[in-house]
Amino acid sequence: MALSLKRLFKKKEKQERKILRLIERTGDVLQPEYHRPTPECPHPERWSMYDSMTAEIEVLEFLRCLVTTIKPELIVETGTFSGISTLWIAEGLRHNGRGKIITCEFDPVVHANARQRIANSGLAEWIECHNESSLEMKISGQIDILFSDSEQSIREQEVRRFLPQVNPNGLILIHDASSHQKTVREAALRLDAEGLISVLLLPTPRGLVVAQKRAGRK
Repeated sequence: MALSLKRLFKKKEKQERKILRLIERTGDVLQPEYHRPTPECPHPERWSMYDSMTAEIEVLEFLRCLVTTIKPELIVETGTFSGISTLWIAEGLRHNGRGKIITCEFDPVVHANARQRIANSGLAEWIECHNESSLEMKISGQIDILFSDSEQSIREQEVRRFLPQVNPNGLILIHDASSHQKTVREAALRLDAEGLISVLLLPTPRGLVVAQKRAGRK
């Protein structure tokens, strides 16, 4: 398992580290979203981003708002990357005065960078940061929000793995689900067709799945 995961992440790790080096030189620079237009989102430039891997600013705001709206006890995030989305979510937890986010990053260099950002943020008490694959990480308890934002090719495996622990009244969020990025979109629709989750596709530049598991929902 470990060897195959290293092979899977090798190319993505290089891209992540390249972006982190740029962030080290320039800081977090707000800029227009530059992902290509899609039929569902023809004007991506109306959105903003820090970089091509961190979720769009508007999606980060949406995540934080969801946290303050549904008051989750446990959030699981896959793909920590620079830790920006983790911190926006943690801000929502701090506002609520309760809850925890568990986040994981496979690349040890990227993980170390995120840990440093989190340590300097004043939000570390709300965050548990793991250096391991989402397909190996063990979570105790019921998950109220699952935010899948790791390597795109394993997002479906992540959802299937954690689905039994997801609160029927909770939410499953999957980033990078635009019609341009077919891997995630098709995986989400496949899970929907199997009757495992109910999917809503938000027309953001990179696409965002908002879903809920069907089993146990009343």
